[in-house]
Amino acid sequence: MQCAPCGDLREIDTVGQTRFHLPHMNRFFLPLCAILTAVLLAGCATTEEGPANRLDKADVLPLALDDSYKIGKILLSTFDPSVVESVTKCEPVMFERLRRTWGAIDQVELSQRYGNYYTVYWKSAIPSDVTMRLEYRQAGLGNFVMAQERSYSQACGTYRSTFEVTGDDYLEAGCVTSWRIVLIKNRQIVALGQSFLWK
Repeated sequence: MQCAPCGDLREIDTVGQTRFHLPHMNRFFLPLCAILTAVLLAGCATTEEGPANRLDKADVLPLALDDSYKIGKILLSTFDPSVVESVTKCEPVMFERLRRTWGAIDQVELSQRYGNYYTVYWKSAIPSDVTMRLEYRQAGLGNFVMAQERSYSQACGTYRSTFEVTGDDYLEAGCVTSWRIVLIKNRQIVALGQSFLWK
């Protein structure tokens, strides 16, 4: 191929010279991709929560709602074949049931997983020490209020909290009839969400 200005023959490589293969870009582009990947994957990492702390008595706390704290979505799930219809074609429901039973090797272990499950998504705009509490009543206990808590130090951002009423608590006292989820800061309720039947 003839080059017009100088007249020498030169082979032009149009495939190898792309903007991502330039030597000066490789010095910055690859480390940048590695750092971005690490940051994005770190954001997806979750810590495994242990069981929530059970309270002997749920204290009555004053209500002081604050716009800096918000309880968003509350997901409820019941796993008990005698209560919930066991035949379904809905794949997400079947997957949730399989996830709950994973690892149970006999009927005793399986029955310990029967119960009510709560997943709460909430936000805190200000770094502060807060406590997420589930207060609930069960069919066999009448108006007696049970409670579970999870504490978070310097919580800021979006969080997910999970609560379970399972095992002997569920098998002996029955299913949850009404519930309330509260976010507590300095012994005051700053955000809440509750069921229609909560009084």
